[in-house]
Amino acid sequence: MNKSNWAETEGWLSIAGNVILFVLKYWAGLVTGSIAIIADAWHTLSDSLSSVIVLIGAKISKKPADDDHPFGHGRADLISAFIIGILLLLVAFDFVIESYHTLKDGESSQFGTIAIVVMVISVIVKEALAQFAFYGARKTDSKVLKADGWHHRSDAISSFVILIGIFLGRYFWWVDGALGMIVAFMIGYAAYEIIRDSIHSLLGESPDKKLLEDLKKTCEEVYPHAIDPHHFHVHNYGDHTEVTFHIKLPHDMSIKTGHDISTEIEKEIKKKFGFVATIHIEPRDHV
Repeated sequence: MNKSNWAETEGWLSIAGNVILFVLKYWAGLVTGSIAIIADAWHTLSDSLSSVIVLIGAKISKKPADDDHPFGHGRADLISAFIIGILLLLVAFDFVIESYHTLKDGESSQFGTIAIVVMVISVIVKEALAQFAFYGARKTDSKVLKADGWHHRSDAISSFVILIGIFLGRYFWWVDGALGMIVAFMIGYAAYEIIRDSIHSLLGESPDKKLLEDLKKTCEEVYPHAIDPHHFHVHNYGDHTEVTFHIKLPHDMSIKTGHDISTEIEKEIKKKFGFVATIHIEPRDHV
């Protein structure tokens, strides 16, 4: 599957999982009379918003290039990741506020067996969704899948914190609030990394050193002479990548020969990396 298909599959799975968990948590909250679980149920349902953002981003990124966007719409993936990163920051902020009030008021979690079972199911399902999203992110290098994976994990962690509070809260009233603060900072840092990476990619990043070495090696394999490939620019547009760079050819070489060499290099780069290359030729002193 390509990046867009992965995002669509993950988005629909996430919505289905979140709706099922919402029903279970809300039922457990009503049965046990737990306001905390009912609140957590609504938190789970709200996570579907990030999945909707994933689906919208996937739909937009699949649109072909047009006059206004000649390189396609792949960067919708980065914009979606940025939005989810902001949502994660809000989740982290909410954890801080709730944990602060828990510590201030001396509250501890006191739930029954039904609550424990539902929270365990929530942790397992949400972490499974997170792992699926992370796997898709590794396969496709999708920042939005990585972002949504962290959104799932934040919910899994919140349910896990409630579980710890259930078992340890009777001995240490402050456990729930203290763990909530730690979790908030973990989620906040993940959100910071997602937002930072998205912004860097949108603004344009320096190409990876290993990638540059591989590109240079490919050039030299096609034309094994001192062509000195340099001045590389790599522009990532989701599923489409453009690369531009300069090479040096003998100053007395014919235009046609230079063009043929450049074309062969561009074809080889397309074959090996899937990149669309544009090469600028510079004259080299005769040796």
